[in-house]
Amino acid sequence: MSSSNSYPKRVALTGGIGCGKTTVLKEFRRLGVPCFIADEVAGAYYAEDGFKTEIRQMFGDSVFDGQGNVDKKLVADIVFNDQEKLARLNALVHPRIKADFEQWTQKQESVYVVLECAILYEAGFDTLVDKVVCVYIDESERLTRLLERDQTTVESIKSRMRHQLPAEEKMDRADWVILNYEGNPRSRQVAYIDKKIREI
Repeated sequence: MSSSNSYPKRVALTGGIGCGKTTVLKEFRRLGVPCFIADEVAGAYYAEDGFKTEIRQMFGDSVFDGQGNVDKKLVADIVFNDQEKLARLNALVHPRIKADFEQWTQKQESVYVVLECAILYEAGFDTLVDKVVCVYIDESERLTRLLERDQTTVESIKSRMRHQLPAEEKMDRADWVILNYEGNPRSRQVAYIDKKIREI
């Protein structure tokens, strides 16, 4: 983790696919905390000409639609079944995410900021932050939620899960854990963590 003593402090929000990070993130935003969403930032790269050229060189024309836009779902389907292409894509995206997060953080004037990233540990982004919050629900509950949300197959979801650290390992490595089950209010859990971060 970052050893920086400067402000703003950097806090990561992570967790396995389908754990409900987005709903937890809303609670931090409700408290006025600036949030950097790695997936959204990375998604914007696909609209840039230079990035499109790199993608075309990696994957060919088949991942582009008739308007010349990248089919990100198709790219995801390819890399989740090809470790070499996944590594090449990560090598293209991850350094940019790190640089953009650094620049963005320096512009913030809050006590702390949140970096939301599902693959925090897998990408080595935990070195960018001071503290980590993990959102957790068990795998069966995540499968149920993802099947309803994404209208996909169990095998497709499990393939994506296999490219992430087990949720339990993320939970063990985190500084705080939010149990994102119904009946366990997220707002109260986030408020507690927010108070602890501000006391650091």
